[in-house]
Amino acid sequence: MQNTSEIPQLVARHQDDLVGLANRVWAMPETLYGEFRSCAEHTAMLRDKGFAVTENLAGIPTAVMGEAGTGGPVIAILGEYDALPGLSQVAGVDYPQELDQGGPGHGCGHNLLGSAALLAACAVKDWLEATGTPGRVRYYGCPAEEGGAAKAFMVRDGAFDDVDAAVTWHPGGMTRVDDPLSLANTRMDFHFSGRAAHAAAQPHLGRSALDAVELMSVGVNYMREHMPQDARIHYAYLDAGGKAPNVVQARASVRYSIRALKLHEMLALVERVKKVAEGAALMTETTVEFKMFAAVSNHFENLTMDQVMQEALDELGGVPFDDADRAYAARIQATLSDSDVAAEWSVVNQPPRDAALCDWVVPMRPGGEVLIGSTDVGDVTWKVPTTEVLVATAAIGTPLHSWQMTAQGLSGAAHKGMIHAAKAMGRVAQIVISDPARLAEAKAEHARRLALTPYVCPMPKDHKPPIIPRPDAA
Repeated sequence: MQNTSEIPQLVARHQDDLVGLANRVWAMPETLYGEFRSCAEHTAMLRDKGFAVTENLAGIPTAVMGEAGTGGPVIAILGEYDALPGLSQVAGVDYPQELDQGGPGHGCGHNLLGSAALLAACAVKDWLEATGTPGRVRYYGCPAEEGGAAKAFMVRDGAFDDVDAAVTWHPGGMTRVDDPLSLANTRMDFHFSGRAAHAAAQPHLGRSALDAVELMSVGVNYMREHMPQDARIHYAYLDAGGKAPNVVQARASVRYSIRALKLHEMLALVERVKKVAEGAALMTETTVEFKMFAAVSNHFENLTMDQVMQEALDELGGVPFDDADRAYAARIQATLSDSDVAAEWSVVNQPPRDAALCDWVVPMRPGGEVLIGSTDVGDVTWKVPTTEVLVATAAIGTPLHSWQMTAQGLSGAAHKGMIHAAKAMGRVAQIVISDPARLAEAKAEHARRLALTPYVCPMPKDHKPPIIPRPDAA
């Protein structure tokens, strides 16, 4: 008799439906806190698959949670579905061609991310029902990972309070357990107000907010010599005050992204950047207001959970790509620079080889070059033991946030990779639910680390998510 409790077999039951979901979400790219149609698609799928659904999770209209099972530990599987601005791209080609001029696109593969996470949850749900095993699986549909910090708001507001462990993944060029590193990050807006004047006839009567923004940039640049070497500070103008050079600009706004490897270092840098802004306002006789947009914590390691994920990957082996997948990936790889491809090999500490797709599993903690970004998964890792796996869905060397990533979002390799990711995440959930000792070990490790470095949410309690109205309610 066939063993119906095996996760790969249970994933196969649902994979066509969830690949269809991934494709639909790719075709309706929506950016942070505006993922109304994508969230609705995930919500409908959760209901269709028999999950108990909670909408408007943590007061966020585009966040949803589905739960199945009874008793036992609660395992969260995290999904995302937000896109990026300006990355619209025709699928299946090897050259840049916008699908919607200036529109958003899934240049980070989140159409796959959410669908694979939900696929894993479906498989675990079926396994719990078939075996009568006590335990609950939850799919968390999380919006606004790209700069909106939705998971940080969800953690702060209690959405993970009764969760025992969490699992997630991300599409990319290599299959491996993700390194437990990310940068804590605050995005903060600085609004300067001055006094308008005729720039030729009465410039002495004006007080330039634009000058203040530029002086703030000078001050922050002088900080760079005197901050932790892993820290990063970037900025973008939100409002330069107007287009007329003969007017002294009475307003100007800039958004800063302030990052550091450790949460306390990032919070200290934020205070220093605020002082620079105040100094710029003082020098220009303008005023400045600070407004936080969003903030996330750095990643909090759980070696036990990562080891469980490595076991799951080793059982599965690499993603089973075919010749058609390799041929398309080779065409995409030809559009990349040598540096793009070499960078991915350097991360896994391996010399470059002639391969367009990664069909093997990279050993855990390969000790290669560390390339660190920021993610709101970081806050979940501080709340509960968490592991994240990276799974090959695109040509080796494909940069995230690129037209090449968007173009590969509907490919055979992307679909095979997302199904593989679902199997790995489902297997991890199966292990920690059925082996209380492993889960207890993960929780004990988390508690030990947390005792040494307590969690401090980087956002004030009264700061609200920057949600936007539904289009039909605007």
